Amino acid sequence: MRKTSTMVIGLVVILSLVLAACGPAATPTPVPPTPTPVVITKEVPKEVIKEVVVTPTPAPITGKLFLNMGPGDIPTLDPALSTDTSSVQIVELTTVGLTRQHEETTATEPGMASKWEVSKDGLTWTFHLNKDLGVKWVKYNTATKKVEVVKDAKGNDRLVTAKDFEYGTKRTINPATASDYAYVLNMFIKGAEAWNTADTKKLSADELKKLEDAVGVKAVDDWTIQFTLLEPSGFFPSVAGMWVCHAQPQWLIEERGDRWTEAGFFQGHGPYTLKEWVHESHIVLVANPFWPGTANIPKPKINEVTWYMLDATPAMANYETGKQDVAGVPLADMDRVKADPKLSKELRIAPVLCTYYYGFNTKKKPFDNPKVRLAFSMAVDRVSLIKNVTKGEQEPAQWFARPGLAAAPTIKDYPNLGVKFDAAKAKALLAEAGYPDGKGLPEITLMYNTSEGHKKIAEAIQQMWKTNLGVDVKVANQEWKVYLKTLQEDSPQIWRLGWCQDYPDANNFLKEVFRTGGHETKATNWSNPEYDKLVDEAARETDLKKRTELYAKAEQILVNTDAAMIPIYWYTSVTLTKPYVTRTFSVLGGLEHIEKWSVAPH
Repeated sequence: MRKTSTMVIGLVVILSLVLAACGPAATPTPVPPTPTPVVITKEVPKEVIKEVVVTPTPAPITGKLFLNMGPGDIPTLDPALSTDTSSVQIVELTTVGLTRQHEETTATEPGMASKWEVSKDGLTWTFHLNKDLGVKWVKYNTATKKVEVVKDAKGNDRLVTAKDFEYGTKRTINPATASDYAYVLNMFIKGAEAWNTADTKKLSADELKKLEDAVGVKAVDDWTIQFTLLEPSGFFPSVAGMWVCHAQPQWLIEERGDRWTEAGFFQGHGPYTLKEWVHESHIVLVANPFWPGTANIPKPKINEVTWYMLDATPAMANYETGKQDVAGVPLADMDRVKADPKLSKELRIAPVLCTYYYGFNTKKKPFDNPKVRLAFSMAVDRVSLIKNVTKGEQEPAQWFARPGLAAAPTIKDYPNLGVKFDAAKAKALLAEAGYPDGKGLPEITLMYNTSEGHKKIAEAIQQMWKTNLGVDVKVANQEWKVYLKTLQEDSPQIWRLGWCQDYPDANNFLKEVFRTGGHETKATNWSNPEYDKLVDEAARETDLKKRTELYAKAEQILVNTDAAMIPIYWYTSVTLTKPYVTRTFSVLGGLEHIEKWSVAPH
């Protein structure tokens, strides 16, 4: 997400949701927000058995919340096509995976599956859905203005079954879907890559069907689904819970095609469902009264949630005038908020499992030369950037996979790993590459997705390159949906992204993002066989210390030897919350479990 989460996300202000409440709500006494530390997740045991417990009678569903998603439209609500946190946030509230991550500890918890186990050879994972929950597909009826249960051709309630999960997972893998996130499943599931990368124009329908049938995803019955893996993976239960494996409504997709995610057509089964989506303006979810509630995914306490699509400054203005109850803090307001006696008490800064970085298109000059790439990376003063620009207590990133992820290196154990600011060495590297004081360099452009915060950061780094290297760099921006397309089709010389964990393991960063065939292969045009070998070996290794050592070696190639990207900082969430809001604080990088939130009368 995360994640792109994984997933891909915006700046600190995009990480925090901008929330407002209208109308009283019958809620518990609110608890003031307190920081929650990032938990280093241990290796997942080979066999996990957990039970879902249905919650007691919940509080009434009342009230409305108004939040902010950040500038630009949500790219999609299709689980198979989602790659960013704004899309995944909505998907995760309107559908529920086999498993789910706890938003504060990252622990893997039951979702639609009540228990799961793995075979002795570690290759077959079996997930058991809780039949007793009786989770139903629902939709919002725009005529009656009510959430209704979806019926099948015989007039029976449509229950969410293992077959819906098989269809959803295989639809993500299906080459006809063209999912940018299918690569995740290709790395784990037997037969997935062969089908996903098949040439649909050359192969016959029968040949494609054989490839589909060979994919290691099978609904054994209505309540049991099995995954057959390429190799053992202790953290696969977290992968199986990702949105790309969520149940999808086959009957609706076949009827409506690409329009199935639009308001009026959309069908889901989570604690919320889609009520309204006015593109480029706002999106509204309404509580699903048919969601049965479980111990870790309760019935929602708030009836309606609206996200607007605003930049940070107008959202902050709404917060200060009482129109919103939660807000991210724009960079320009950080000092003022910290000094304000009232706002400072409502401010919470805490780490999240995300990395802010710049990437290179290694086929475009001058960044086809690793010395030039490393020079640009070493010329970035990360400490100064955080102190003088972002001011959100972020940590300077020496490498990609944030400490706190399972098997990720830590500063304590690897103080000299990665890349640090060194203006003199950066200048020398540029000269060694044939560009003394930047002379002879072609025109260079840094691109970012439209955001006040990204603009300030880009301009600060632009000045660092001018001061430390003598290089003039142009900056440009694009709206989020357009920007994502640009990165896939023709990425600029330097581009900005953030990566948040989809599951709390370094594998999700180092193998899934930068390995050959990974998420950013098209944007970087970078490949290194030694790097691929290290991350593949680390994925198979079961000893945590050895895995960390392998990832440390891979990081050194990624950010130093080849310098395919510039790690800039490890994220924090910077959030203002009114004292009458009771909420959780997610470390997952923008993905909040809003069904747990409530707003007290005020």
